[in-house]
Amino acid sequence: MEFNELKPIYKQIIDSMYERVLSSAWQEEARIPSVREIAAELGVNPNTVMRAYDFLQNNDIIYNKRGIGNFVCTNARERVLEMRRDEFINTQLPIMFKQIKMLEISWDEVTKLFNNHTM
Repeated sequence: MEFNELKPIYKQIIDSMYERVLSSAWQEEARIPSVREIAAELGVNPNTVMRAYDFLQNNDIIYNKRGIGNFVCTNARERVLEMRRDEFINTQLPIMFKQIKMLEISWDEVTKLFNNHTM
């Protein structure tokens, strides 16, 4: 994983874990790698990974079974989808709308581009 220096590493780790949940690489109720395993895989401090895991636990994406490991919560995919949609709608979409308006791109063009990219 290549890190973006403009965004905290723990948030990039969270994004990566969101992608694993959304892509079903991590299934509901499945055990996920330990903090140390992820830290070794990514070459980061375990405390950084622990910060990401704490965030995910506080948002009901993963849970810990003491002495056994961390697991993906039931409905984690739906929670991640909801959180990512809200973030997109509230942060990225307004920027995109502003650009569309400034560049005088018609909704017909947007629709055509959207349909070409989703097929």
